[in-house]
Amino acid sequence: MWLFTTVGFFSIVEKPIDGVISKEPMLAVRSRVAGDLEALREKYMPELSKPIATPRGDYKYRASITHEDFARGMAKLSQDIHYDNFKTAVGKTQGYEREHVYHGVWSAAMQLEHLKGRR
Repeated sequence: MWLFTTVGFFSIVEKPIDGVISKEPMLAVRSRVAGDLEALREKYMPELSKPIATPRGDYKYRASITHEDFARGMAKLSQDIHYDNFKTAVGKTQGYEREHVYHGVWSAAMQLEHLKGRR
């Protein structure tokens, strides 16, 4: 899952992280920016592990969390949606450069309207 929020961009998958041992399946929360993971942990998911650098990975930073703790954090995150335009909210919280990047994603996703298939 890709998750774009006002605290950062994340890719979440169920995947082991090197050096993290767990009795239950864990989610790997990956990001291109360590500060995004730190902000997510600080504001919504205190159970999220500290980010570790994975310079050879597709995403430069990773952290781990249980499915249950992630779900609780997502509930908290959803309660903070108090804006009428996501990209503008990102600009206010993370700056114009990040808003511009997210606008590019929004623009690219418009191509979905022209795909034949699931609608």
